[in-house]
Amino acid sequence: MTLDVSAAMNVAKVLTEALPYIQKFVGKTIVIKYGGNAMVDENLKNGFARDVVLMKLVGMNPVVVHGGGPQIGNLLKRLGKESEFFEGMRVTDSETMDVVEMVLGGLVNKQIVSLINHQGGRAVGLTGKDGEMIRAKKLTFQRSSPEFDEPEIIDIGHVGEVESIDIGIIDNLIHGDFIPVIAPIGVGKDNMSYNINADLVAGKLAQVLKAEKLILLTNTTGVLDKQGNVLTGLDANKVNELIADGTISGGMLPKIGCALDAVNSGVNSVHIIDGRMEHAVLLEIFTHQGVGSLIHRRKK
Repeated sequence: MTLDVSAAMNVAKVLTEALPYIQKFVGKTIVIKYGGNAMVDENLKNGFARDVVLMKLVGMNPVVVHGGGPQIGNLLKRLGKESEFFEGMRVTDSETMDVVEMVLGGLVNKQIVSLINHQGGRAVGLTGKDGEMIRAKKLTFQRSSPEFDEPEIIDIGHVGEVESIDIGIIDNLIHGDFIPVIAPIGVGKDNMSYNINADLVAGKLAQVLKAEKLILLTNTTGVLDKQGNVLTGLDANKVNELIADGTISGGMLPKIGCALDAVNSGVNSVHIIDGRMEHAVLLEIFTHQGVGSLIHRRKK
């Protein structure tokens, strides 16, 4: 067998580059919003599971919050029910909510748990309803119209926003050496189930856990300037400038809003990274260059 010394040297170089980051983040909580292509491509799914297991093995505390929009849409289509959206939110009647709970809390959640466990981790799947971990309230929209004196209230069904999060269960799992995997379903004071945007749940969870980092996996390379280059090292002031001049717009705005809320509430940094890249999470955490956009707290 011929030894490939150069390949071995490259591995050693990668490990030594990662060492200071491992030392820096031992014992720290990192919340990861898992979604997009990373959830449907088999290589990316397995790579993500290995990344999370490695993070846990070197002493970090990863907490995974996942979406599942395409999977929900596919099942609804098979059931003969059309998906309807309002301002990016899925209109969720009682029948659709049953499908959301089945897909997010059952199918998708358990698939992620199985992937992580297969790679040698110890994952436990939860929804926000377990132990009433995520208290939700109904999300409504107002729309002004010249025909009416008062704004029109738009009801999109069982769609919620986070009212509060009880982190007791998550803390117990982290300290018990488990990896929590959380589906973004909450329960209201009316005992109704609510479908909540996974980015929002991940952001709020990072805040209450006092996480070191929030990582948002997306289907884009990050926050881009007007020439298409990835921007990084941004603080709140710079982000607001980019929004004002139209550089940040459209579908990136909700993620940026989530990132700003997180860093303004004590999370040290938020990373918006391309989940279509294999091992994107490890590359962002353990390398000098990273692979996405980093947003940090405003410097005093």
